[in-house]
Amino acid sequence: MKILVINGPNLNMLGIREPDHYGRETYDDLVNKIKAYCGEREILCDFYQSNHEGCLVDKIQEAYGGYDGIIINPGAYTHTSIALLDAVKSVGIPTVEVHISKVEEREDFRQVSYIRLAAVKTVTGLGTDGYLRAVDFLEEYLNK
Repeated sequence: MKILVINGPNLNMLGIREPDHYGRETYDDLVNKIKAYCGEREILCDFYQSNHEGCLVDKIQEAYGGYDGIIINPGAYTHTSIALLDAVKSVGIPTVEVHISKVEEREDFRQVSYIRLAAVKTVTGLGTDGYLRAVDFLEEYLNK
């Protein structure tokens, strides 16, 4: 199994940006945590982070034919990007939406998720462990 983990805007600032919401782990900590977890399960994983919507769309499109699953935290593009939704729908790769914070308990504008319309699962509010739950879900989902 091969998965692509995509992180959107400001996720590169983990550990610095609003630690009350996102914790103190850095982006490198997150990547290393997921690599170790996937390594124990013999799951191949690649990572991509961008602050630019078009680059995220390009990466989703490039995943076609090369990945079994996608884990995506679109950051603020969750609430605004129909382009990301369309990209995920276009490639047809099972995608899990992840949010470090519990977005459903935050500001009103965070209640809209376009990407969720194409996701097979959404994980929120588990901190960076939410990515690990997404790995678990994809592993089970893809092995049915």
